[in-house]
Amino acid sequence: MADSDFPGWHGTTIIGVKKGGEVVVAGDGQVSLGQTVIKGSARKVRRLSPGGFEVVAGFAGSTADAFTLLERLEAKLEATPGQLARASVELAKDWRTDKYLQKLEAMLIVTDGADMFVITGAGDVLEPEHDVAAIGSGGNFALAAARAMMDSDKSAEQVARDAMAIAADICVYTNGKLTVEHIAKG
Repeated sequence: MADSDFPGWHGTTIIGVKKGGEVVVAGDGQVSLGQTVIKGSARKVRRLSPGGFEVVAGFAGSTADAFTLLERLEAKLEATPGQLARASVELAKDWRTDKYLQKLEAMLIVTDGADMFVITGAGDVLEPEHDVAAIGSGGNFALAAARAMMDSDKSAEQVARDAMAIAADICVYTNGKLTVEHIAKG
């Protein structure tokens, strides 16, 4: 089957929200191949503890690729304990320049409670504006919905859950089966 004939994997919307001293990363569980839902309960939000420092990471894209990146991020964090920004930049540099890593297809949202970053294979380490970041198939829908709710009385978790529900209503590659991880804001 030629690459152009392959229907392509789709799935997962990840959102990170910082609000009122609370930081949450939430992700849905849908993985689709073309028009078919392959799995509805994938867990694409993980808690890492390199060097005793808590980090929450959510990933969109290929699961195997994302696990490779998470392992690399963990190694960078062990080399620079408590320095998420530095570890994220080092990962992005490796991802951009290493011939093996360049082929990986995933994006990450990472937070230690104080900082939150979107890391891409293009070498980007982006600190989101308005304390909301979103990636994946329904990322733009979730981002817009969350931004609209940031001035409400809702908690970070409720903003994330409601934004993901809106994304799931709009994006066929997003479902409502969420994994939610909290981390204390530093």
